[in-house]
Amino acid sequence: MEEVKNSESKKACASCGAELKYKPGSHQIKCEYCGYEEFIENSKSSFEELELQHYLKVVGDNAYTETIDLLHCKNCGANQHIEENFKSLHCVYCSEPLIREDVHKEGWIIPGALVPFQLDTKKAQSIFKSWVNGIWFAPDNLKKAALDPEGLHGVYIPHWTFDAKIRASYQGQRGEYYYETKRIKTKSGVQTRQVRKTKWYGASGTIDGFADDILINSSEKKRREIPQNVSFWNLEELTGFNSNYLSGFVTEKYTISLKDGHHQSFQTAKDIAYNIIRRDIGGDTQRIHHADIKLSDETFKHILLPMYISAYRYNGKEYHFYINGQTGKISGTRPYSFWKIFFLVIFIIVVIVLIAIFAQ
Repeated sequence: MEEVKNSESKKACASCGAELKYKPGSHQIKCEYCGYEEFIENSKSSFEELELQHYLKVVGDNAYTETIDLLHCKNCGANQHIEENFKSLHCVYCSEPLIREDVHKEGWIIPGALVPFQLDTKKAQSIFKSWVNGIWFAPDNLKKAALDPEGLHGVYIPHWTFDAKIRASYQGQRGEYYYETKRIKTKSGVQTRQVRKTKWYGASGTIDGFADDILINSSEKKRREIPQNVSFWNLEELTGFNSNYLSGFVTEKYTISLKDGHHQSFQTAKDIAYNIIRRDIGGDTQRIHHADIKLSDETFKHILLPMYISAYRYNGKEYHFYINGQTGKISGTRPYSFWKIFFLVIFIIVVIVLIAIFAQ
């Protein structure tokens, strides 16, 4: 695997010496001062599936092949790799201050691939601003926050992906629908209607299948779950890991271990197996009494996926906004301005009273 470069080894511009940063939507790093650009060389060897059992049995849960500098948020628990010149030292999830002196080194399994950011900060901010302007009764402070470029952070979210061959033997039943005519007495007379019933037949067998790219968010916590409607990335756009793609962005380290992520992935593999079994049983409906599911040739990847995040506090409550860094899809929980709603209600009451007066 390619070595992860820490902040001390950032690439300098060959023209003016300033730091080169990743240019979203491209495979280039660019100097923000003189415009100089360089192409990112993708490593063919890094984009590969890793044999799962080797890491679980031989290397262990705390497996790593490199160390990175991390800042740990004491409020929400996020582990963030912050670039040395990153302007904001606040947690991207909860806005709590992060102390530079608290930086510590920690091991990780180097990512095998990532989906690079396709939106730059200006485009993401424009999406956020349009969304905020389109919601009713939003506090004025929220609209100001949408204009603050320091309040929106591009973050690479760590994920595990798992692949495996599936083999399962099962016992169950195949249901076939049939209809019987039933006579019903009503006030207007006797009526007939068709009643659906099911005839069951025993079924058993063995199926084979494949679980491809089961995606597990490896930083997920209840306090900062990313909404499902923005958590879809086109994994066909995965590219081999190169630390140049991280320049200018925050990179979060996984908090769910490889072992725990593997356990979570088994439920998805089980669902895949059950769907294959139902197709194998056939009929109109199915019952599965028992299934012995076994996985083999299991592999995994540690990948990074792009997301813009903004955290906002209103009346002591925390709100989060998310923009998919690949698709531009936005979602978030929004606060309501009590006073805007209050004055609208007063205005409506006044209008109703005036209409009543003129009507009299």
